[in-house]
Amino acid sequence: MRVAILLLFVATAASAVDLDWWKTALIYQIYPRSFKDSDGDGIGDLNGITQKLPYLKETGFDAIWLSPIYLSPMYDFGYDITDYRQIAPEYGTMEDFKRLMSVAKSMGIRVVLDYVPNHTSNESDWFVRSARREPGYEDYYMWTDGVTDPETGDVKPPNNWVSNFRKSAWEFNKVRGQYYLHQFVIGQPDLNYRSDRVQEEMKNVLRFWLDLGVSGFRVDAVNRLYEADPKNYGGRYPDEPVSGIPGTVPDDYEYLDHIYTQDMDETYEVVYNWRDLLDEYIPKQGEYKIMMTEAYSTLNNMIRYYGTKTRNGSIPFNFSFLGDITKSSNAWEIKTVIDKWMTYMPSGKTANWVNGNHDQSRMGTRQGVDRVDAMNMLALLLPGVAITYQGEEIGMTDGEISWEDTRDPQACNTDDPINYYKKSRDPCRTPYHWDNSTNAGFSSNIGKPWLPVAENYRSVNLAEQINDPKSHYQFYKDVASVRKSPTVKDGDLDTRALSESILVITRLLPGSPGVLGVVNLSDEAQDLDLSSLHLLPAQLRVVASGVDCSVEKGYVYKICNETNYFQLIRLIKNKIICVDISIT
Repeated sequence: MRVAILLLFVATAASAVDLDWWKTALIYQIYPRSFKDSDGDGIGDLNGITQKLPYLKETGFDAIWLSPIYLSPMYDFGYDITDYRQIAPEYGTMEDFKRLMSVAKSMGIRVVLDYVPNHTSNESDWFVRSARREPGYEDYYMWTDGVTDPETGDVKPPNNWVSNFRKSAWEFNKVRGQYYLHQFVIGQPDLNYRSDRVQEEMKNVLRFWLDLGVSGFRVDAVNRLYEADPKNYGGRYPDEPVSGIPGTVPDDYEYLDHIYTQDMDETYEVVYNWRDLLDEYIPKQGEYKIMMTEAYSTLNNMIRYYGTKTRNGSIPFNFSFLGDITKSSNAWEIKTVIDKWMTYMPSGKTANWVNGNHDQSRMGTRQGVDRVDAMNMLALLLPGVAITYQGEEIGMTDGEISWEDTRDPQACNTDDPINYYKKSRDPCRTPYHWDNSTNAGFSSNIGKPWLPVAENYRSVNLAEQINDPKSHYQFYKDVASVRKSPTVKDGDLDTRALSESILVITRLLPGSPGVLGVVNLSDEAQDLDLSSLHLLPAQLRVVASGVDCSVEKGYVYKICNETNYFQLIRLIKNKIICVDISIT
């Protein structure tokens, strides 16, 4: 199926206001290990990112979000942190980071860091001291005694909790003589947020990087910060109930209903306190510090991160947009997902639109390559923050990773060389496709990079698309330019599913050219009746045209009758366009 996208508009330049930049920011997520290798060791690094900042500036990004760059043994590739204040040597040095910050700032690109508050590495100095019960560190982590089997006398884990990466979420530590909780890999012990000292330690981590001038944070796995308090369950952590999901076994994370290990009420207060801390830096540094939180949860739970009537919170990642729209979704269903977030979001808050990340199958694979332009256009035209995962702008798809090349612990822990791929996140983490040279221009290393490059890199790469007017990249760049107009920044939103296959997004602002985004999801040519849009002008000019759209950029649609209320556009088989709806 080919999907048509048409965007009509007149783009105008707009300068960012430091206190408001975040409200309409276009943020590019970089997975440093796979973005650009500057030294030929097969691993992406900070200097590689610095080298590519001109490309990101030219494309139109306002900020970059870096997945973890901290010192780590890399059991979970940076999400197991040994020291929050040091740079992992494979990524570079602190001087490299400061240089990246300086160059980015000179280009008007802000830097946002990944903040991993739920757990550290078991090689962290904090964990080593806590295991030894050193004064002040005794309760830094979730320690508890095991349960003795009355029949065998064996000591077993304290309850049935299962790690997100399979098998028991408890690991025995011989030094301490107790079990510690790890909701992810064994090497990622969970911090204890019922310790005031832990909370202050983690605030100091934020202060450290804020003092270096970062523009905010993406907060990892925030809804896992707290577990049920054993004080309320007779001094023991309670077992979680069985989910009843068919085909699961006790070692599977999905086997249980996780009512005691996520989405605890205490979590929200911690997030609000972090927001207060970030706000202290607004007068100090003259810019708003963004905070985006990751919580795979219900819509109601996600929305709570925005804050309360008296407390400001974060921007909760819109995983409804990411997860509820599939390659089979029709126009009505896509409109419902968009409208639902806008309806549930508290008044005065900022929306956000996420198409992918380093934990999900790439958008081009999940949605289908035919819908890449459509989903990118929606994310960029809808009000609020838009997050693009590296490679989405050129339509990259998942790579194929063999069992032998698999690095993701979530896949390795399946112990299944046949079905491991169902859990693997490696396919969406393959190196970026810069060109069609060896290793897709990612690395000069003549051997293998840390993950194999996807096989389609010779045809799907930036160099092939950057000068091609009918490419995913050029369409993305054109829409990103439109996004900077006052209308998209501040205009009203109207979403309409004119049929099962036709979705229309309109942005209007008095005194400024309007924007009309049209998506045809069907394989058939469609007559588009816009008579229900009563503010359309005499002419509509195409300013962005999708890969499969035969209508060229610059084409002008003229009014079909004298009322100015009726437009009939012939969408010839799956077109995606953006048009100017300025009055002429």
